[in-house]
Amino acid sequence: MISLKPYQETKVDEIVKAVSDLISLETTNKICVFQSPTGSGKTVMMAKFIEEIIKELSDTDLCFLWVSIGKGELHKQSKRSLDSIFDGFPNCVLVEDEFLGSRNIIEQNEVVVVNWEKLRSKKDGEWKNKIMRDGEGINFIEVLEATKEKRKIILIIDESHFASDTERTNELRQIVNADVTIEMSATPKIQPTLQDLAAGSMKMVHVDSKDVIESGMIKKELIINEGLKEIVSDEKTSQDIILEAAFLKRNELKKAFGEKGSNINPLCLIQLPNAEAGVAKKEIVEAFLASKGITESNEKLAIWLSDDKSDFLDEISHPDNQVEFLIFKQAIDTGWDCPRAHILVKLREISSYTFEIQTVGRILRMPEQKHYDSDILNKGYIYTNLQSVVIKKEEYNPNIIKHLKSTRKVIFKNIDIESYYKSRVDFGDITSSFYNVLEKVLCDSFELDFAPALVNTIQNSEKLKKNGIDLSAKEVSDGIIVDKVLDAKRFDSLQGHVEGIPETIKVKLSDNDIYDLFNQIIKENLNGFAPKRSIPTVREALYVWFRHYLGINPRSENGAIKIQIIFLQNYERFSRILSEATNEYKPFKKAEVKKKIEEQFNKWNIPAEAFFNQYTDEKQDYHLNIYEPCYFSITRSNPEKEFEKHIESMSEKIDWWYKNGEESKEYFGVKYIESDMPQTFYPDFIILYKNGTLGIYDTKAGQTAKDAGLKSEALQKYIKEHNKKGKKLSGGIIIKDNTNKWRVNRKDKYSYDLNDLRDWDYFDDL
Repeated sequence: MISLKPYQETKVDEIVKAVSDLISLETTNKICVFQSPTGSGKTVMMAKFIEEIIKELSDTDLCFLWVSIGKGELHKQSKRSLDSIFDGFPNCVLVEDEFLGSRNIIEQNEVVVVNWEKLRSKKDGEWKNKIMRDGEGINFIEVLEATKEKRKIILIIDESHFASDTERTNELRQIVNADVTIEMSATPKIQPTLQDLAAGSMKMVHVDSKDVIESGMIKKELIINEGLKEIVSDEKTSQDIILEAAFLKRNELKKAFGEKGSNINPLCLIQLPNAEAGVAKKEIVEAFLASKGITESNEKLAIWLSDDKSDFLDEISHPDNQVEFLIFKQAIDTGWDCPRAHILVKLREISSYTFEIQTVGRILRMPEQKHYDSDILNKGYIYTNLQSVVIKKEEYNPNIIKHLKSTRKVIFKNIDIESYYKSRVDFGDITSSFYNVLEKVLCDSFELDFAPALVNTIQNSEKLKKNGIDLSAKEVSDGIIVDKVLDAKRFDSLQGHVEGIPETIKVKLSDNDIYDLFNQIIKENLNGFAPKRSIPTVREALYVWFRHYLGINPRSENGAIKIQIIFLQNYERFSRILSEATNEYKPFKKAEVKKKIEEQFNKWNIPAEAFFNQYTDEKQDYHLNIYEPCYFSITRSNPEKEFEKHIESMSEKIDWWYKNGEESKEYFGVKYIESDMPQTFYPDFIILYKNGTLGIYDTKAGQTAKDAGLKSEALQKYIKEHNKKGKKLSGGIIIKDNTNKWRVNRKDKYSYDLNDLRDWDYFDDL
């Protein structure tokens, strides 16, 4: 039983919707582009899509052709993964096991896994793979033709960017002639145009990397060449140094996992250069590892090269597998999944200074799909002896590589202040706890006995009819605009409603339109809950109620559409009920979230090191900042930038200052309560004055200053409580007044009026 993350559930629903829409179109070359970051669980999401589309389109005869890219055995790995998820249904087979002339058709709901490279290869114009050639039995081309006559084919291309536009690939696409093609990749080459989207022949489903990181699926950041300074010596080459650093880091990670009670054995990947240079470097690497007691013979070292493979690679992905180092060239840069891979060593290559993002992606995954409270385990580590590093642009997450390092200055002495952190447990969605609330509201509305063990569906149906609910409708009609002329000269300036009362006609809605309208009405009655995650839950809750109380099974033929039609034909009544239910659900949701919240109060100090990215952070020449060098987010606010410059000019009063971050345990946080829920306030600046006072300040302006009351009062309470315990703290919300002076509010009760700042002190006088 695979448990999906919330973002995965949402995206599975979106793919099901996209493919359902595409498959109903009477056109060719229908494509759904599924863009999802490395480590996000593309295979799991696509497998769940297959299960759900079979249910959603139960009256449509489907089969699936799953294509894996590459010359290796990745299609077999894909097949094993699918088998573990499907657990017997749908049936999943390898093309070479089943279609060597013995079968003539792909069965309903069957998933056939193929190796794209092996299938498409030709020599002298002839197919190399005997599965594709004419022979004694039926070939796979004929199998596809026979299948097309009986059922629809959904073609799923994994890592599609490697095979999107070659001549042979296009030829094979035409042979398959799929009803819908799903292009699955972190960096798809095929991108729908506005015309494609408008025509409906292409759909796009995109997974945000932020959701993937927050759910603990992938590491928070990757760090290049950490800790090299401590092991540099005149006797060691750059290659020796990075190998030694990687060896030490692996040991450190192994110890950290052990301290957390985890049996994860972290794996270090060592990438050799291509061509002849790789041969010599392989010998050097093997000699170095042998000196540490790590060899292929004791199975702590594994080799994965095209002409040299260890015979114990099958189990290498297991969390506690004994292999500690893996030497490779390019064999594992596509599709290979080993979540315990934590370190990547990239040895110098004359012809290239580029990290392939797919190779870097091999160390992105978290081994147990969660983040740990030991931050060393939440990062990936890259070691390289290249003079410079160029990362191929990764559009879905441009700041994944953090290679700019700042070090805390030696003048820093521990401040040991208490910091608050709470884990994120609320995505603003309606969860399964909504079922009981909706059930109660619906039963009360129609005077039905609530939650009986035995249900009289006939009697219940009569009660609904007496309450004015039409259960006999078999279709839904809606008005559409006709014969309305728009002035082409003014077309681009048209906004909102078109002038005049348009003529409309009533038309019957298609099943897809009914489904969309059904979801739209649900969306309109969520009362602030996040639509993407909430709509599927509410939809299922309605299905459950109709099945239990009225005997309409949504899983039976036309059952779901019948429920949707009843709902839409009586939508005014059901809308009111749904709105009432989502409102009544709010306190239940709040209690649910409150129960899940994990709060931590930790002794906090400014981290000894911080890492940044050249695309998202900028270097500043500040001498009083506690970091050397110092970097700041390019998206920080103007008040923050102005305040930085101001405190940088106060060297006679200030020893150092620190720019705080947010949404992470490594930054300083103060607890406050909003709407009866605990929240974390991350003040912008921490300043150590020469008199020993520690200042905690947060810059605001305009509306943010008006809305700062709860945070300000929580900070003042924090300062007073900890001063009683021996600390020497000051601070508050800080703004610029009308005379361009910095003012700070240190009152227990916060008030803000830019024209009346009697409660605000002058910052420079503190």
